[in-house]
Amino acid sequence: MTETQAPDALPPGAASPDPLPPLPRLLVEPIVRAALVEDLGRAGDITTDAIVPASARLDGVIAARQAGVIAGTDAAAIAFGLIDPAVAVEVVRGDGAAVAPGDVVIRLSGPARAILTAERVALNLLCRMSGVATATASLVEAARPHGKARIVCTRKTTPGLRSLEKHAVRAGGGSNHRFGLDDAVLIKDNHVAVAGGIIPAIARARARTGHLVKIEVEVDTLAQLEEALSVGADAVLLDNMSPAALTRAVAMIDGRALSEASGRITRDTVGAVAASGVDLISCGWITHSAAIIDLGLDAA
Repeated sequence: MTETQAPDALPPGAASPDPLPPLPRLLVEPIVRAALVEDLGRAGDITTDAIVPASARLDGVIAARQAGVIAGTDAAAIAFGLIDPAVAVEVVRGDGAAVAPGDVVIRLSGPARAILTAERVALNLLCRMSGVATATASLVEAARPHGKARIVCTRKTTPGLRSLEKHAVRAGGGSNHRFGLDDAVLIKDNHVAVAGGIIPAIARARARTGHLVKIEVEVDTLAQLEEALSVGADAVLLDNMSPAALTRAVAMIDGRALSEASGRITRDTVGAVAASGVDLISCGWITHSAAIIDLGLDAA
């Protein structure tokens, strides 16, 4: 399996075990509204409006065409409701649910024009977020037997979709890294180069940030790790280290900081990384390159 491939099938039990609370509508609706505006263009759905009578009604289902973990149901429901509030939307399998081919995810009933007009935007968001959830679940399941590590996402998200994609990571059983540049300090290699070293970089960050802001620093070597630990970094990102080097790094840290492994993590390699004893394993491809999960809308 390459870094950007989705699993062929989801392992049993990979979905989030507890219902995942939806994101606030205030966050989701502007994203969905912008997608609908893009799709409707300057004249609306000229195909549906020409062919489907205004009085026509449609009962339909959105069903899975392959195995996966569902995410994005709230965005899909909002898409139909924004076109016409008269569309009744029943979420049968919510975010975090594992599905097999043929499983019904959403039932729809209402004006046919509205359902057909909103269909593509709803499916785009639902398929995309379900792909992120499924990719995350595949890593969570592969790592689970080998250690305590949590799978976390990164800021490598689709512009404009970060809140939805990070929600989808949680639906897949993963956890979130920082949401943006303003909620934690992450000192990377270029910051260190400009600052003149790890120690001055951490000192400057600590002098300028509030007492509740965590400071994480990326290290490539065990010597850099020792520097970061000597000045009390809250977390260390162990970048592109071998499993053997990660094991030595965890022993050096000895609980003094959170340990995060990163760098081309795949389903084939995540077990060995987790076995090193790290606290977190971060992976960019679960958001930036996850394959969609195929879901489709059919008349009931």
